[in-house]
Amino acid sequence: MPILHNADSPVSHVTDSVATRYLVAVLGSWAAETATYPFDLTKTRIQIQSEVAAAKHGFKVENLGMIKTAVGIAKQEGVLKLWTGLMPMYHRHAIYSGCRLIFYEQLRDVFKDEKGKVSLAAASLGGLLAGSLAQLIASPTDLVKVQMQSEGRRVLQGKPLRFKNCREAYAMLYAEGGLKGFWRGAVPNVQRAALVNMGDLAAYDYSKQFLMREFGMADNALLHAAAAFSAGFVAAVLGTPADVMKTRLMNQPVGPDGRGKLYRGMIDCLQQSVKNEGFMSLYRGFLPLWMRLGPWALINWIAFENIMLAIGGKTF
Repeated sequence: MPILHNADSPVSHVTDSVATRYLVAVLGSWAAETATYPFDLTKTRIQIQSEVAAAKHGFKVENLGMIKTAVGIAKQEGVLKLWTGLMPMYHRHAIYSGCRLIFYEQLRDVFKDEKGKVSLAAASLGGLLAGSLAQLIASPTDLVKVQMQSEGRRVLQGKPLRFKNCREAYAMLYAEGGLKGFWRGAVPNVQRAALVNMGDLAAYDYSKQFLMREFGMADNALLHAAAAFSAGFVAAVLGTPADVMKTRLMNQPVGPDGRGKLYRGMIDCLQQSVKNEGFMSLYRGFLPLWMRLGPWALINWIAFENIMLAIGGKTF
């Protein structure tokens, strides 16, 4: 694939349909996910390891950094365990990444002015709406991913193994809460996705158009990399607090009524976290999240743009 090919000289031409763009968006996200997934698992473990509310229910409180957490997983559970939960993440992106891109592009067309430009405010609103709706649809797969990521730590703390694979995790969650239970933690999950996509989609789109307009950069991988770097940082800053809340709500034990035992909801989780652990607890896992979102955005967007260039489609 021509890494530095640009939009003025595509390799071949295909019908630039919604289905094609959806599929390419999924492929780009899968490539990015495979390469950066260990950072996501490490981030999740950091967010729950010092959870004071969980300690009241017999979970051991720890306070390890990113490197110690990752090394500990590799040593105690095996290197491949750093990719635990990757399959439901593939399931998620098969829904989420395709939907968010299509939703955003449709909204962008609506928000364009008479000159075909989109303001930063309009791009941000488009990213927020597209990310929210896409994540609401894909939230059950994220719940399974978080449960699988947390299972290894539960086992090390002497808790019994609840499932062996992705299929059993889906079955367990259905038995606990039915179909409705798959949307546990959906509210902070949607909020996180809204903020992340305000950073990722909007920052990438706006940065790319700005660099092309103000600096005359060509629509090639150098431009894509610069815009993706900006997008990854903004997404991490905006999305980390909601990501912490989402992880804790999704990971908490559930009672016979299908309700969480630690938190009554997002506001309660937020209040307990800040009260027990301080405001900066909302940014637990920021470094691995940023180290994940930065390369994730870079790989995802370069893959998407280059596949589109290779088949003669329009870039983002």
